[in-house]
Formats: sequence, C-alpha cells, structure tokens
Amino acid sequence: MLTKKLEFLNKRVCGVWLIWVAIVIFAGLMAGGKQLIWMPVFSFGYVIGIFGILANKTVNRRLSYGKPAVLQNRMLIFSIILMFVLMVWIGGPHFGDENYRLIWLGAFLAIGIHFIPMAWVHGPSMIVMAILLIADALYGMLDGSVSFHLIAYIDIGIKLVFGIYLLLFGKPASAERQQVAQAAN
Repeated sequence: MLTKKLEFLNKRVCGVWLIWVAIVIFAGLMAGGKQLIWMPVFSFGYVIGIFGILANKTVNRRLSYGKPAVLQNRMLIFSIILMFVLMVWIGGPHFGDENYRLIWLGAFLAIGIHFIPMAWVHGPSMIVMAILLIADALYGMLDGSVSFHLIAYIDIGIKLVFGIYLLLFGKPASAERQQVAQAAN
C-alpha cells in the first residue's frame, strides 16, 4: 500500500498565528494586575486572531500552499480539543482559589503539549517548540520563586522565534524541490 508523504502547507499561517498570540500574551501581561495576564485583553485578542488570521480566507490564500490532508485536519482538531481539555484539567482547579500563576502556567503547559500532535500538521519543528514550552511551564510550576513574568517572557520569546521562522521559512518540501529544479534549469 502506498502512502502519501505529508506536506506541511500551512506553516506560514501558523507562523503568523504564533506571532499574534505572542503579542496578545504580551499585551495581557502588560495589563495583567492581579490576574497576571488580564483575561479580557487575552480573550479579546485571541478571538480577533481567530477571525483575523485563522478564519480569514484572504490571509490563508496568501500564506498557504494548499489544503491540508485529511489526517492533518483530524490532528488539528484533536490538538485543539486536547489543549482545551488539558487547560481545564491542569489550570481549571485553580480558579476557585484565584491562583492565577497556576492557572496561566497550566494554560502554558496545555498549549505546549498540544503542539506535539501539531507536528503532523505543521512539521517536526512543532516538537521542538513543544519541548521548550513544556519545559518553561514546568519550570515555573516547580519553582515558585521564579518570576511569573520571566516565564511568560520566555513563552512569548519561544512563540515569536518559531512564528518568525515558520512565516519566513515555512515552505513545504514540494515547493523547495520545485525551486531547486527551477534554479537548475
């Protein structure tokens, strides 16, 4: 049975999304107060990103190299569901005692974990990013003396670096092969 090799056609869209989320986290952190990252700023920014980037057909047409495979769509949906389940499971219990540090670190950890299955959608760089984000969140959870702002800045930095990388260098293998073939002619 022949299997088609996965092409990662939407890396650049993912890159723009990561850059946007990093900006939103930074804005929420600046407005933070008691909540550390102010929920209304984060939530509003997140929703704007969903409609302005992920659901925006013009952005997708310009940045995408094509439609993802069925497996990639399934992994994308699985990854998003996994993220929300983990956020509720890890950070959710801390809403009762208003421990915003653990709420946000739980969210950071859930988001880091959700990037593991994203490797089927956007490529192996997602695994590297996931490991870095998970390590950052766990460091903040295990060492209560480390500043939450430091952990958040590291999270923002990781997302920015990978977002810029995916945006600038996010060509699928077939596009790279085509460029090499054209250069050879």
